[in-house]
Amino acid sequence: MTADARGGVTVFTIGMRINNFRAVRSWWPVFRAMPRILKELSRDRGSGMLGYQLLLGGPRLLYVVQYWESTEKLLAYASDQGKEHRPAWAAFNRRVREGKGKVGFWHETYDVPAGAHEAVYINMPEFGLGKAIGVVPVGRRGDRAADRLKAA
Repeated sequence: MTADARGGVTVFTIGMRINNFRAVRSWWPVFRAMPRILKELSRDRGSGMLGYQLLLGGPRLLYVVQYWESTEKLLAYASDQGKEHRPAWAAFNRRVREGKGKVGFWHETYDVPAGAHEAVYINMPEFGLGKAIGVVPVGRRGDRAADRLKAA
């Protein structure tokens, strides 16, 4: 199977690293904010978030890969004063200053144009981009990765 890609996609990765497990006051609010944000986005089909995948990178590292219709919709959500993200971001910034390195955070944004992404899923449940936008048999988009990259 392959992702049913019909255009560009914005990929947004966001995560946290627990630098000090005993500093629960520093990292627990960050940990709790993300499920609320994801729930809000999942309920709002107009938000532009297509889907997401939660990932664990060992005991200290948690992150989310999000798939968006566009960078514009991602940025609009991030700056919307009436949504979950803005107050969570403000609270996080306060805690980071007070916490002195007890929790780490990062995010990365990739604006991927049509024809510049492809995916293959073999013996996998819905996952990643395929889970976000749906899957089709590989042959519909080309049997080789090079074919699928051209067929946006």
